[in-house]
Amino acid sequence: MTGPSTAPAQAGSFFPDLRNIRATIGGWAQLSVVQYFVAEAAVIQAWAGPEPYSRATGYISDLGAVSCGVYEDRAVCSPLHVLMNASFVVQGLALVLGALFLTAGLLCVAAQPGVPARRLRSVTADSAAAASGGLVRTRVLTVPWILAVAIRILTGVAGAGTVIVGLVPEDLDSPWHFAGALMFFIGGGLALLLLGILWFRQTPMSWFLGVCGLLCIGALIIGGITGMDVPLPGLLERFMGYPVTIGLAAAGLVIAQRVHTERKAHTTRLRVGSR
Repeated sequence: MTGPSTAPAQAGSFFPDLRNIRATIGGWAQLSVVQYFVAEAAVIQAWAGPEPYSRATGYISDLGAVSCGVYEDRAVCSPLHVLMNASFVVQGLALVLGALFLTAGLLCVAAQPGVPARRLRSVTADSAAAASGGLVRTRVLTVPWILAVAIRILTGVAGAGTVIVGLVPEDLDSPWHFAGALMFFIGGGLALLLLGILWFRQTPMSWFLGVCGLLCIGALIIGGITGMDVPLPGLLERFMGYPVTIGLAAAGLVIAQRVHTERKAHTTRLRVGSR
């Protein structure tokens, strides 16, 4: 077991190894999703439609449209569509990588130094129904562990959805593009909500992550009710997508900082011990 502890670990608890390369890659993969905003800004600057592109009225997917022309009553022409779609794919792969590399144990303790992760807890069950005449102690998964596993799954779903969006642009008229976008919005929004709950009272960042999740899900519900028939559909869509990208990048920052702190502390201990 590694990492500083302030109290003995209870039965079923352990200190995840936060210094291994897997934790480092996972944390920085989550943080790397911010490249999307750089790519989007560059693609918007190269927009060649009859009207300047507006983030308030233009859909995000219009930037990845392969052909110039009219799509669903919108004139679209994005010369750098390859860059936009590549950015979607990179963002999605980064989220999938984070979901695979960031273990449930690491997520449980990333925002709370010195506290062990606990996978199982003991509960007492009445065995009268089994005619044993006594009580039986059994072990079940803890709530934080279940939340952490759900966060990993939802983050992976969001990442896979973004990859689909990049590989299947909107003007290919495939239902997979819409499905991929929903996977990103729903998976990412719910992952942030659960992460905010998991890290509640552990870091102020939990409030920010929770708000990002609420903004995403709230905007998604409004979009579903209105069919995106609103004065500023591009702004509404960005309230679905931007909070996910920003929130997951913020979570990656928390994890990356914790990993860096653990590695630095370990190096210091080695230097002191060698004297």
